[in-house]
Amino acid sequence: MNITLWIVQILLALLFLMVGSQKVMPSKKGNEEIDRTGNASNLFAFIGIVEILGAVGLILPWLLNIVPVLTPLAAVGFSIIMVLAAIHHAKRKEMKSVVTNIIILALAIFVVIGRLI
Repeated sequence: MNITLWIVQILLALLFLMVGSQKVMPSKKGNEEIDRTGNASNLFAFIGIVEILGAVGLILPWLLNIVPVLTPLAAVGFSIIMVLAAIHHAKRKEMKSVVTNIIILALAIFVVIGRLI
């Protein structure tokens, strides 16, 4: 079970590290997309920074055994982000993204339950 939890934690951390860094440092196409959808770029960058910090929080506290309760809390934070993202994509009728958000939500909840028990 511990190995499975570590695999899921690493996969989630890599995913959110990648997505967060793309939000913090978007390409030209990403900037055009932000402007076209009307989203505030500061909010977008803030979400990216939170995702990067959460990715670090999924791994380091449990690995270093320094305040290990932060690992399941980071997973709870990602669960909240995924619920909000699924609602956002559902309003925009982007059902493939909603399914992806639900899968990531399930993985984050798995980490929460596995690390708290």
